[in-house]
Amino acid sequence: MSTTASDPLAALGSLPGVPEAVDSVRKAVDRVYGHRVMRRRSNEVTAEAALRGSRGSAALAGADWNLEEVRRRTDFSGEDEARTVGAALRLTAEAGQLLSIWRQSPLRVLARLHLVAAGGATPDDAVGRPRLAGEVVDEPLIEAPLPGAEEVAGRLEGLSRLIIAGGSAPALVTAAVVHGELLALRPFGSHNGLVARTAERIVLIGSGLDPKSICPAEVGHAEQGRAAYVAAFEGYTAGTPEGVAAWITHCGRSIELGVRESTAVCEALQRGAA
Repeated sequence: MSTTASDPLAALGSLPGVPEAVDSVRKAVDRVYGHRVMRRRSNEVTAEAALRGSRGSAALAGADWNLEEVRRRTDFSGEDEARTVGAALRLTAEAGQLLSIWRQSPLRVLARLHLVAAGGATPDDAVGRPRLAGEVVDEPLIEAPLPGAEEVAGRLEGLSRLIIAGGSAPALVTAAVVHGELLALRPFGSHNGLVARTAERIVLIGSGLDPKSICPAEVGHAEQGRAAYVAAFEGYTAGTPEGVAAWITHCGRSIELGVRESTAVCEALQRGAA
């Protein structure tokens, strides 16, 4: 991974294909924000994007429910899939409340996200803290080698410093790196994928790229499929410039697909069909 000491995230923005992805995402987001429905009914678009983003994130975690089932269901206790969907919905609802804390203490936000995701399903002493040496991780889909607890702590601290320091990196780059690092580290005993995708959402909102949270990248990640998601992530973990660039552009495409979904919502609202 090619970086500079002063602004390592910004350096990733110059990897082959990344500037084009950044530009494409920016144009797509601008188009949906310019839709006439957004002037009057943006809250409805935000709510629908949250629902669809939650469904997408849960699908990647193994609970691939129909959107209408997610919309209809009120009880998310019981079977594992229902708890996964419930966790995704709770995380999406929580994301917008944590923006100010994220800029000052990302690790506090990650702890809170795990607490929200766990929802009492994990032993109390394991909730909201990075795993300790010897503790197991229950994480569907991701099978990459699991870093040790000491490495997890060091890399989380480094990621936190980068976020607090800010910099000139495009929102897409920062969001993709946060997402990728959390998937690679799997710092908690459970729900790491859900937490990682929620952290990506927080970066996109807080950066100003998607302040109304109407561009659900989770929709795009799910639409591209679990195999493509894992393959792109494996490129990130390989650490080569090509692999990291492929992960960033994959995340960019996911945002664009989320934009397409919300554009369709806007069109439906305009027609009076939703």
